[in-house]
Amino acid sequence: MKTIERKSLLYKTGVEYGDYTINITEGCSHGCKYPCYAMMMAKRFGKAKTYEDWCEPKLISNALELLDKEIPKLKSKINSVQLCFTTDAFMYNYPEIADLSLNCIKKLNANGIKCTALTKGILPFELSELSKDNEYGITLISLDENFRKEIEPGAATYIERIKALKKLHDAGCKTWVSIEPYPTPNIIEQSLDEILDAISFVDKIIFGRLNYNAKVSQYKDYKLFFNEMANKVINFCTDRNKQYHIKEGTITNI
Repeated sequence: MKTIERKSLLYKTGVEYGDYTINITEGCSHGCKYPCYAMMMAKRFGKAKTYEDWCEPKLISNALELLDKEIPKLKSKINSVQLCFTTDAFMYNYPEIADLSLNCIKKLNANGIKCTALTKGILPFELSELSKDNEYGITLISLDENFRKEIEPGAATYIERIKALKKLHDAGCKTWVSIEPYPTPNIIEQSLDEILDAISFVDKIIFGRLNYNAKVSQYKDYKLFFNEMANKVINFCTDRNKQYHIKEGTITNI
C-alpha cells in the first residue's frame, strides 16, 4: 500500500470523551457514506480530492519513530491514546495497518500509557495479550447486512465485528460499542433493542445521533426519536450496571 511521512503523530483530540489520539493512516477503505466527517474534512483541506482517493489509505511509515520522539515529551500529559479518530486502526483486509497499530499500542503500553481502539474492522485477538487497562470497541449502528453494504461498503460485517469483540471480552479485556451515527427510521427501520441485546456483554456503550445527513431532518419527529433511543440506551445500561455516554446534541429539548 502507499505510504507517507508525517512530522507529528500524537495530538490532543478536543473530542468530548477523548484525550490524545494517533491516526496511523490517511484515508479509509471502509468508504462510509453517512456521510463521513473525516472524509469531508480531508477534502476540505486538500488531503483527499475524491471519495475514491479517500478510500485508498496511505500508511504513516514513520509512525513508530515519531512515537519514540513524542512519548517522552507528552507522557506526563496523556491519560489515554485513542486509535483512531480520522481513520481506522484495524481497517478491514489491511493486515499491515493492524500490525502497525499493534506495535504502536505495545510501545504506548510499555510507557505506561493506556490505549483505546475503535474499529469497523476486526479486532485481532493479539490485543488480549496487551495491557488489561486498554479498551477495545467496535462501531455498530445496525445488524442489517444489506444496510451495511450500502452505508459501510468496505467495512467488516456486523457479525464479524461482534464475534471478535466477544472473544476479547471473554479473554478478560475491557470492551465497548459505539452506536453512532444512529439513523432515523426513514433511513432504516430496525430495532435498537435487538442491537443492544447483541452487544449486551460489553462494559460500555456510546450512543450518538446521525449528523450531516439531510434525511434526518426530513423525519418529522427526529428529535423525539433520538431522545427516546438515548433514554433506551441509558435504561439498558443502568439496569445492567454498565457505563454509557450519550454524545452531545443527541438529547435535545423538543
